[in-house]
Amino acid sequence: MPTLLVQNLLGEAISVPAGVTLLAAVQAAGHDWLHACGARGRCTTCRLQVLRGLELLTPPTEAELRYRAAGHLLPTERLTCQARLLEGEVIGCVPDATKLPHVTYQG
Repeated sequence: MPTLLVQNLLGEAISVPAGVTLLAAVQAAGHDWLHACGARGRCTTCRLQVLRGLELLTPPTEAELRYRAAGHLLPTERLTCQARLLEGEVIGCVPDATKLPHVTYQG
């Protein structure tokens, strides 16, 4: 099964079932993740900085492309409420701007 490893948060690989967003997989694993708009792709608070495996994710959605064009989402960032993992392992980290104050991050 495809997996997500968030280096500065989880320290463990999370299984990402087919068709499930990265955000849903992280939440199902019991981890808290910022998503101010309720996972509807209307903000960028749930973004993930992808360090390896960007090509293993579904293509960017219209919402993500809009945010990229406006300069609010880097080419190496994806919205976890929009992105789904097709295969393999994606390695990423939570950007400083979207870290939750009550969560302990590594590095």
